[in-house]
Amino acid sequence: MILKNKTKIAVVINNRANYARIKSFLKEAQKNSKVELKIILAGSSHLEKFGNISNILKRDGIKIDFKLHTVVEGNDPLCMAKTTSNTLSEVSTALSSIDPDVVIVIADRYENLAVAIAASYMNYTLAHIQGGEVTGSIDESVRHAITKLSHIHFVCTKRAKKFLIKMGEQKKNIYLTGCPSLDFIKNLNKRIDKKFPKRNPYAGDKISFKDEYIVFLFHSVTTQFKENRKFIKNLIKSIKFFNKNYQVVILWPNIDAGTDFISKEIRILMNSKRINSIATYKNFSPEDYVRLIYNSKCLVGNSSSGIRESSYMGLPVVNIGKRQQHRERGKNVIDVDNSSTKIISAIKFQLNKGKYKKEYIYGKGGAGKKILSLLLKSKIEIQKKLNYLN
Repeated sequence: MILKNKTKIAVVINNRANYARIKSFLKEAQKNSKVELKIILAGSSHLEKFGNISNILKRDGIKIDFKLHTVVEGNDPLCMAKTTSNTLSEVSTALSSIDPDVVIVIADRYENLAVAIAASYMNYTLAHIQGGEVTGSIDESVRHAITKLSHIHFVCTKRAKKFLIKMGEQKKNIYLTGCPSLDFIKNLNKRIDKKFPKRNPYAGDKISFKDEYIVFLFHSVTTQFKENRKFIKNLIKSIKFFNKNYQVVILWPNIDAGTDFISKEIRILMNSKRINSIATYKNFSPEDYVRLIYNSKCLVGNSSSGIRESSYMGLPVVNIGKRQQHRERGKNVIDVDNSSTKIISAIKFQLNKGKYKKEYIYGKGGAGKKILSLLLKSKIEIQKKLNYLN
């Protein structure tokens, strides 16, 4: 899409996971002389409470052009709706200042729906990464809404491409590229070095990464908002059970409604005098996060990284509840209901099983480079139409 001497591409990053999904693309765009890259941080991406990624981008040599304060903090769905509203207003202003040729929106966050709406109404070409997938929570609806607003799609799986065609998207505008979050994993030195603790501040006990540990990461399930307190209590029971023999690493949940229930129970656990060898972390660089989970005995919770990156690495995973419902997954994943008994049983199995054979459900790497190349070549009409009107 060479409209000028340079194609101006705006990328809005709303949380830490967004950055992991788009980093390889950003690095490719940054070194391309035909691209002018503009980065907007919004949502929880630069809030200390949820793991400020500003320093990580700076360390990676990626310039931030705008920092938008859009989050309405709270523990109920109303705050998600108001955050979406704030994001729509603030992102619209930033995009107007940038006047991009292309806006890139990532995955399925509710804040990203605001980005898609703003770009669409302002007649900017909208490119969507990770459309066509199926999950639980409000993310399911948001992802498909973004699809209908987007002009060009970069999907991760064959099934996702088929689903977009069934949704009425033009086949010529759908590209199977794989997931950009896998790009750096293949050649990454996955060893945890001595500087790892210094790069990644933690609370609680110092973890010896030479010894065995389990990683727990559980996010709020927004469509089961009132049940989140029960969900995290079951998970805490499981953590206490395995803490007798294993070190435990707990990652802080994201900003979704219901997070306060989860955070409170984690704080209670950390203040308990009956536990030890437990540490909590807010944030990692994409590379250090991969190192963390790769060297663990098992990843437990409901993060999409337990489905995407973990299948590529053959990491044993216990996926809890409906947040990743129906997402394509590898043999490395055991799905369980939110029952402490079932969670404990599944973790025991995975601890005995060890590493699985890696699977390439979400690609083999190189997606960021493919996406940039396709984006620069594509010719897109702003006026969309359903594919069965051709």
